[in-house]
Amino acid sequence: MPLERPARALDDHRDIYSVARLASEVRAVLDGSFPVLWVQGEVSNLAQPASGHIYFTLKDAAAQVRCAMFRPKRMLLNFRPTNGQEVLVRGRATLFEPRGDFQLVIDYMEPGGEGALRLEFERLKRKLAAEGLFDEVAKRPIPAFPRQVGLITSPSGAAVRDLLAVLKRRFAALPVVIYPAQVQGEAAPASLLAALAAANARAECDVLILARGGGSLEDLNAFNDEALARAIRASAIPVVTGVGHESDISIADLVADRRAATPSAAAELVAPSGEHLRHRLVALTRRLDAAHARHRLAARQWLNAVVRHLALLHPAARLQQRAQRLDQLEQRLVSLLSNRLARAQSRLRPAAARLMFVSPGRRLEGLGIAVDALAERLARAWARFAETRRERLMRAVAGLEARSPLATLARGYAIVTRLPDGEIVRAPEEAPPGTRIEARLAKGRFTAIVEPENAD
Repeated sequence: MPLERPARALDDHRDIYSVARLASEVRAVLDGSFPVLWVQGEVSNLAQPASGHIYFTLKDAAAQVRCAMFRPKRMLLNFRPTNGQEVLVRGRATLFEPRGDFQLVIDYMEPGGEGALRLEFERLKRKLAAEGLFDEVAKRPIPAFPRQVGLITSPSGAAVRDLLAVLKRRFAALPVVIYPAQVQGEAAPASLLAALAAANARAECDVLILARGGGSLEDLNAFNDEALARAIRASAIPVVTGVGHESDISIADLVADRRAATPSAAAELVAPSGEHLRHRLVALTRRLDAAHARHRLAARQWLNAVVRHLALLHPAARLQQRAQRLDQLEQRLVSLLSNRLARAQSRLRPAAARLMFVSPGRRLEGLGIAVDALAERLARAWARFAETRRERLMRAVAGLEARSPLATLARGYAIVTRLPDGEIVRAPEEAPPGTRIEARLAKGRFTAIVEPENAD
């Protein structure tokens, strides 16, 4: 009968994982196995702790996954996610080791409506890039001096007004043809295709501008149409796009021969600068004038040599020499007069400077400054004088008030006069009983009749 192997011997060959080791290795497998993922779903169980991070569950009808978005990435959001909202997120799959939870760490999030469009945009972008529709070598140069420019845009939008204004400013003589098209809505791709086909069929323009103003991703979605992209690449006429704002990139921008940030920038790119042409014309004119001048100079020099040779043989040679001497004397006279005039002017300048220095106007200006200074000193002195007088007056008033009878009355005293003669009573005998008297107090006065003193 065979012997059983001891259990301890079996244990010696086991690779026993701790929970932490298992979680760590699973996380390493997840981190290394998945690229950055785009996932769309509905937000639920949203939590926003004080740390600034947000945690939520992303779910659809069949499954759900935990998600975490840390504060630096959350601060870049341009909207506030809510429970029940459809969103598109970009992140990486990992494992939260302390709880052993599978989760997505999110670095970008956008509302789900635009998210679906962006997913389709990225899919079509990868497809057309793989086919080489975006390759620079396939793109045609834009003519430097187009004979006529075609605009494929809405005839009633702001973009067409901007395009026409810029084209007129840069080169007013450049002819423009507008191929009207819808630039927004379900019918827009077909309308743009029809306008592009009409422009190629008529073949009347050297370059086409495909443009519209700014808007949301849905507004610009007509320019992410695959058929339109292939038509742009197949166009016999070079196409320049100016769709939306600088940050807006469409499939039409990527496949076009040149992409401009805005409709106005597209017009700037296509239309030659009238100012630049004018400068170039001026430069060419100067070169032509210089070449003509050199030719004339050479001809004149040859003619002068012939004339000099003939003059030596002509009887008028002596007369010519006299005329030359006269010219030399005339030049000397002009030079002497110029020198004398220059010396006279050099003597006149110091005299004029001295005259300016002793000018009555300068003296008056100085006296005016002195008068202003004296007036300021007088004003300050008068203010000090008035302040001193005011202080003395206040002290005098205070002294008068201290010596005033009214001040005495205010302390409880009274002035008694006899009626009707108004004599001041200074002693009792001056007002015998029955005399009418008046007592003046600090506040008001009253009359009384003196009564005899009680014998008691």
